[in-house]
Amino acid sequence: MSSPRRALIVIDVQQEYFEGPLAIHYPPRDESLARIVDAIDTAASQGVPIVVVRHEYPEGAPVFAAGSEGARLHPEVESRRGADWKQVTKNVASVFAGNDLTDWLRQNDVDTVTLVGYMTNNCILGSAAAAEPLGFTVEVLRDASGAIHLSNEAGTVSAQQLHEALMTLLHSNYAATTTTDAWRTALGAGDPVSKGDLGTSAVQGLAAHS
Repeated sequence: MSSPRRALIVIDVQQEYFEGPLAIHYPPRDESLARIVDAIDTAASQGVPIVVVRHEYPEGAPVFAAGSEGARLHPEVESRRGADWKQVTKNVASVFAGNDLTDWLRQNDVDTVTLVGYMTNNCILGSAAAAEPLGFTVEVLRDASGAIHLSNEAGTVSAQQLHEALMTLLHSNYAATTTTDAWRTALGAGDPVSKGDLGTSAVQGLAAHS
């Protein structure tokens, strides 16, 4: 099996996710931020291409407004941003929509994208699903991403329940989910991260709930 040709995609690690209604709650945002920084430093030391993504709406929007404090990258990411990083601005969940990221990844011979950042329940999920028809293998670092509490007419779910359920969902088909430490080991060895499959996940799920 050939070694993965990875790029690390750092999604929306912006100030909006550190206070206010969109503040990340699980894993705790300070812990997930530390793992994101670990992944960035590891990628930089190993020569893995890095993509930094920012969500942005027009000026005056209630969140992620252009030029606002909430739209800024967290200082821990901003201070590490290199001139060679690919920069993407988006206004939808998928990092691949409406920009040249797909072409850039292919031009750099990338076949595997490692996703970190926020939120598990929106842009991580949307990007992982969008990568499938594009032919990219996806890895998600579950301790370097995070979710918020949600409640609406359909129900209520805590950030922990949401994050853990979505990591299980992603691992069943869309992505290999793993920890930052395990990813670092796989990266150093040139190995892929193993992914589950829908059939096996279904059989094991049935057994667990019978």
